[in-house]
Amino acid sequence: MTQTSSSFAGQVALVTGASGGIGGAIARRLSAHGAAVALGYSHGRQAAESLAAEIEAGGGRAVAFAADLADPAAPARLVRDVEERLGSIGILVNNAGLGRTLQFDAISVEDFDTTLAVNLRAPFLLAQRVVPAMRERGAGRILFVSSVAAFTGGIVGAHYAASKAGLHGLTHYLATLLAAHGITVNALAPALVAETGMLPGAADELAERIPVGRLGRPGEVADLAVAILRNGYMTNQVVSLDGGLHPR
Repeated sequence: MTQTSSSFAGQVALVTGASGGIGGAIARRLSAHGAAVALGYSHGRQAAESLAAEIEAGGGRAVAFAADLADPAAPARLVRDVEERLGSIGILVNNAGLGRTLQFDAISVEDFDTTLAVNLRAPFLLAQRVVPAMRERGAGRILFVSSVAAFTGGIVGAHYAASKAGLHGLTHYLATLLAAHGITVNALAPALVAETGMLPGAADELAERIPVGRLGRPGEVADLAVAILRNGYMTNQVVSLDGGLHPR
């Protein structure tokens, strides 16, 4: 890929879940706008390293970082490692997510706790680590990738819906706290996006549920994510991207 803009020139962006479809697409877009990109991943090492190589070959800067976000110590290590290699983080995209489809009665304590650890606790801990430097600079961007399941309950399970709804509360708290420091905090809530490994069923059957008649594309999520991150006046918002599935 080649550089196309300098909107984020000189900034370091950390994208978690970068080995997946949405995370990879967001990382590509941020690089195309001039950011040096830290690609966080817990699995999919080959995909993350391949993406880093692709970005570097196109004239960008990218480094892949392994981090098991179910481990409460991992967020601090990840931020430290990124800062040592690339510099202070100015853009944080909390995209990594765990979404094992389970019926309500089948959700164990371990299932519930692990889902919340990855989907909610890790984003909180990552934000906690990067905010001090952002506040000192008087600028920063934080984006939580949520899900329409936070509004509707979804089809993955109660554990997943609860974890994503928690991100919305975290968004509102942090946005209010940090707005005066030049830091925006928003959430993006997509639904049923192809190429993500998060689809609990056959793609054709799922597409029939969506008013636009198809699944979303990672690039569409990335386009909206970058638009949100570029806008310094937009904060404290949860934006749905769901093909009309949940009108609000």
